[in-house]
Amino acid sequence: MSHADDHQGSRRDFLYYATAGTATVAAGAAVWPLIDQMNPSADVRAMSSIRVDISSVEEGTQLTVKWLGKPVFIRHRSPEDIAHARADDNADLVDPHARNDNLGPDADASDANRTLDKEGKWLVVMGVCTHLGCVPLGNGAGDYHGWYCPCHGSHYDAAARIRRGPAPRNLQVPVAAFVDDTTIKLG
Repeated sequence: MSHADDHQGSRRDFLYYATAGTATVAAGAAVWPLIDQMNPSADVRAMSSIRVDISSVEEGTQLTVKWLGKPVFIRHRSPEDIAHARADDNADLVDPHARNDNLGPDADASDANRTLDKEGKWLVVMGVCTHLGCVPLGNGAGDYHGWYCPCHGSHYDAAARIRRGPAPRNLQVPVAAFVDDTTIKLG
């Protein structure tokens, strides 16, 4: 092999690498817009967290807000509501897990693990039945002083835990926190 043949080989190698590099950059430039368009739009990112004024929610009533395209029930529970929920802590629950995004997945479904405050006055849950996605009726509906889904007969108690019917899980407690005494932030 002569010196000229060696020079030709390295030149050929350079052309292969340069062509491959150019093709990689061009492919990346062509594919990037397709990948980037899969990111959530600005209006979706803006809706990922909302603040809800709860100053007008009277004890024993519930406010329903729309968040991420789904209803969220914010219930200002009365002492009677709290007593019903805590009395059911020892009941045989269909779903023994809290389903609270503010806690770990192993948290039990006690009333204290489902409410937003230590006193148990505020309960915030996604208003979507875990059976087929219907919206349950609230304000003490059903057999357990909580919510009732008339579509298929699921009964939820005062802590939004499934007690009877085809629904397999408790109503989900979303990420929520008090910003101040009259404002709750969802998300």
